[in-house]
Amino acid sequence: MPLLSRRTLLKGSAVAGASFAIGAGFAARPGIALATPVTLKAQFTDAAIASDGVTQKIMTYGLGETPADGMPPVLRMRKGEPFAARLVNGLDEPTTVHWHGLRVINAMDGVPEMTQPYVYPGDGFDYAFTPPDAGTFWYHPHCNTLTQMGHGMTGVIVVENPDDPVFDAEVVLNLRDWRLGKGGAFIAPFKPRDAAKGGTYGTVRTANWQQAPTYEAPAGGLVRLRIAATDVTRIYTIGLEGGAGMVMALDGNPVETPFLLDRLDFGPGQRVELVVRMPDEEGQSLTLGNFRGSSPWTIATLKAVGGTSLKRDLKDVKALPANPIAEADLSTATRIPLDFTATAEHKAMPSMCGSLGYTFWAINKVPWQGDTPDPVAPLSDLKLGKSYVLQVRNRTPHAHPIHLHGLSFRVLSSNKRAFLPPPTDTILLQPDEQAELGLVADNLGDWLLHCHIIEHQKTGMSAYFRVL
Repeated sequence: MPLLSRRTLLKGSAVAGASFAIGAGFAARPGIALATPVTLKAQFTDAAIASDGVTQKIMTYGLGETPADGMPPVLRMRKGEPFAARLVNGLDEPTTVHWHGLRVINAMDGVPEMTQPYVYPGDGFDYAFTPPDAGTFWYHPHCNTLTQMGHGMTGVIVVENPDDPVFDAEVVLNLRDWRLGKGGAFIAPFKPRDAAKGGTYGTVRTANWQQAPTYEAPAGGLVRLRIAATDVTRIYTIGLEGGAGMVMALDGNPVETPFLLDRLDFGPGQRVELVVRMPDEEGQSLTLGNFRGSSPWTIATLKAVGGTSLKRDLKDVKALPANPIAEADLSTATRIPLDFTATAEHKAMPSMCGSLGYTFWAINKVPWQGDTPDPVAPLSDLKLGKSYVLQVRNRTPHAHPIHLHGLSFRVLSSNKRAFLPPPTDTILLQPDEQAELGLVADNLGDWLLHCHIIEHQKTGMSAYFRVL
């Protein structure tokens, strides 16, 4: 029987549909539109990730009762239509599912001790929500995250909009590293000295669990390329060689005017949607590469097939329909200062969902002590429907992808960037960057704010807002 802390139990009685074990049933939830649930089973599998052996006891998700044999499935939803999933835990430790970037109700957010109980081995949990936004999102656990995500539990979500233009092909790329040693065996997930800096990088780099895979697409066609950075550490600088592409959306939200891709930085938790124009000749290819650092490498290759060119033109690409995200009223907005800093090292509290044993980072000088029944006080109580401006300052020499659950914000200004992205749930804060983020507190509940370099999150750089 899952354990509920007093705080979680009280919250569960206050928020409609807070938590249901398998057997409670979706029909028991008043006010939630029904959808046929998919069964999403957390489980172990083996897979050939490294070139010198099979990695055993990878963690992944599978659909239904059929054993999974690869990466978590791409979950497809439709904007404005109900979605339901029944999580079944086939692991040997507790887990949950967080729907990264989706503005779901708080009870569905997947954060143990804050929005739901742990899902213990052999138990389950029912998730039901209606995605309000179209775009590219992803899902992952929020329990023992460095191990569970690092061992494979990161999957992509595509929320479709029937009003979107039709492209000639679509390729979804799930980008992530693996910490593997000899024979493909897992090695230590982090090094403390790296966790206190930019994070511990993986030893094997993959797209869709493959090293530099190749995908075929129609010659001369327009390909929608959905890219999600689901790694626990790596920041990418992507670019194309052998062809051209337009940036259509960032972090699930369309840009107002699509623009040609040159080089684009994005970090863990972030997503990019491109429309790529394929070469005209069959057999020709273009490559998506990572150009961050001194040694560029190929992420994936797109190969033209089909003989006759479709002769599509990037100039025909139009902006995608915008998502219904409220804009902050700056004339009435309350300003909230947020400093992201290093902190004096001390031991973290033990946690059912995993503690790394250190704290190196803090928000407003307070390091998060882990997933505990009674965490630190919220950064601020936000009033439902009111506008706020978060005055964020990165006081460190390292980049931090800062992710906010349940809400979207707009980057209003920055001392480090000329291009201000569309509304987003994650900002890649550069070293010494100062920015203002405008948002409307339009979703009730407790919402985490944390660095999505997971070592940073688990060693202190995490907090939460309470929307009342």
